[in-house]
Amino acid sequence: MLTIWGRLNSHNVKKVAWFAQEIGLPFVRHDVGMEHGMSDAYLAMNPNRLIPTIEDGDVILWESNAILRYLAHRYAPEEIYPADPALRAQGDKWMDWQFSFADAQRDAFIQLVRRQDGQRNLQVIEQSAQASGAAMAILDRALADQEWLSGVNFGVADVPMGVYAHTYFTLEIPRPALPHLRAWYDRLREKPAYAELVMIPLS
Repeated sequence: MLTIWGRLNSHNVKKVAWFAQEIGLPFVRHDVGMEHGMSDAYLAMNPNRLIPTIEDGDVILWESNAILRYLAHRYAPEEIYPADPALRAQGDKWMDWQFSFADAQRDAFIQLVRRQDGQRNLQVIEQSAQASGAAMAILDRALADQEWLSGVNFGVADVPMGVYAHTYFTLEIPRPALPHLRAWYDRLREKPAYAELVMIPLS
């Protein structure tokens, strides 16, 4: 059985747990990180002091999007991760693009979720909100021509930004009107695994 190491309130752990459940892959998850700490045994698997890490038989792997690709290639049907290299690459680019979006949204998340009112820097929040909105406008334009970032069907490429989209729509920040992005997010919210594992309180 797949083992996932990492606390569920981590964006990167959410990705892996949601995707595993989405494709019907049984797993167990152990809390690691922040208040849960990291044991020597965990650090022997992942010396980066980051989460998540997975164990799948003899396979030990870290880096969340690498984990997603591994699980998709090994366990998911072709509609989730196309065999055609060109189709696969069209989705893969959004998985890599997610990291730049995470950089844009990080300050707003930290200020609004992990700091108290008197400790918040409103200018930093505003700058992060503007950067996040500008990035999401790019996603909105892409989704004007297709329902999913993976193409015709929901796929692994929708997972990384799907997790960050929930945070984006939950944070109390100004957001531009992006109808295609919103419709994609609403489609994600209809998925039971997304509702259970991603749409949890931000912390």
